[in-house]
Amino acid sequence: MPNLQRPLVLQSSLLRTLCPPKRYYRRGYATFSLSSTSSLARPWSHPPTSVNIAEDEIAKLAAKPLHPLRLADLVRHGRPPLSLEALFSSANFTLNLLPIRLAHRIQALRNLPFIVVSNPHIAQIYSNYLHSLSTLLPYQERKISSLEDEMKFTEVMSDLVQTHSNTIPILARGFLECRKYISPLDVTRFLDEHLRARIGTRLIAEQHIALHLSSAPRSNFRSAQEHVGSSSYIGVIDTALQPAKIIRHCEAFVSEICELKYGVRPTVVINGQPDTTLEHVPTHLEYIITELLKNAFRATVETGKEREPIEVTIAAAPEVGGQSYASGQIYEAKNEFVQSGDHPTSGVTIRIRDRGGGISPENLPNIWSYSFTTFCDDDISEAVSSNGNIDALNAISGAGGSSLAGLGYGLPLGRAYAEYFGGGIAVQSLWGWGTDVYLSLRGIGKIEPDGVSE
Repeated sequence: MPNLQRPLVLQSSLLRTLCPPKRYYRRGYATFSLSSTSSLARPWSHPPTSVNIAEDEIAKLAAKPLHPLRLADLVRHGRPPLSLEALFSSANFTLNLLPIRLAHRIQALRNLPFIVVSNPHIAQIYSNYLHSLSTLLPYQERKISSLEDEMKFTEVMSDLVQTHSNTIPILARGFLECRKYISPLDVTRFLDEHLRARIGTRLIAEQHIALHLSSAPRSNFRSAQEHVGSSSYIGVIDTALQPAKIIRHCEAFVSEICELKYGVRPTVVINGQPDTTLEHVPTHLEYIITELLKNAFRATVETGKEREPIEVTIAAAPEVGGQSYASGQIYEAKNEFVQSGDHPTSGVTIRIRDRGGGISPENLPNIWSYSFTTFCDDDISEAVSSNGNIDALNAISGAGGSSLAGLGYGLPLGRAYAEYFGGGIAVQSLWGWGTDVYLSLRGIGKIEPDGVSE
């Protein structure tokens, strides 16, 4: 991937000197300075980038509606190893969706105030989306119908996933630096839509990559069948996922971090129906459970209740139709969620209960907001490393007294992952005692041998 040019950004003090504010007005939730009315008639100017894409190409794609993705779409091509015809169908299905999704994200970034999108971190994300779109546009003129084209396209998908792997911490740092120029409410609205859209985009790309690898197109398909035939996976979806195993895996990870930071680790007790299974994406569930356990561990230890076990109850939910059973409202803006379909689907509810003192009444209304103020600037510089990854130790220790302190991404992003599949997260706090978190998960439904859901 070619190196992207770092945008040139005016320092705020120099900007105020060159462009002193004359009057202000409110547009949406961001504050803009107007020195003349003629500036409003100028075309939007984007940060410098080495990627050149015709403006009409982006506008044409951004004007198309987003395809409402269903979990059944991701397994429609069958269980791996796929035939060449099915593999090509998966590639073309992926190609039909991603350019439109990338164009929508580019347009959303352009709708931010220019001083915000000119921030080097946010401008990097903007350039990343342009780069990814430019790698897909050459395939728009033709269908993928040869193994050579499919392999090249899979390499493009791998580059896309790698390019956007650090989007969340980079955006966190960018919006922290721009908090003077855009309101917290505006940031939350943008991130809520952007990060949910990113879930779908990454899922679509990773699904085809996984189908490609498990189908082993370079080798004999019979040998691939012997290797993959016993697997419960269809791409990145595990059709027999056992939440209890994921919980134990996440517990081991969080416990090590907790002991390293505090010198103690609470125990986790799993009860209910630990043998319950459903169809889900393991990496998504790992993220959600890790974030919920980090909050429970930290609250438990910091209130001196480390001898009290954290109780995790797993319950199989009754099969439901197209309407989700999850607590709370399901996010439906611009169809940026996965539809499970109208057929009955399996589900699981997981309750995580701790004795960590609960969430204070003043903090409870803000737990779903993407917050950037609980860290000071020095803490953020340490929390976000030079390569853009959030350090796990800082992520669990945070700052301040609340178990939800830190960058403020864990809980709202975890809810985004859950709601994207028709589930949800509900929090019940008993201030002075502890917190119950209810995670509702929804599967795909019964999977036929050929991979198609009923």
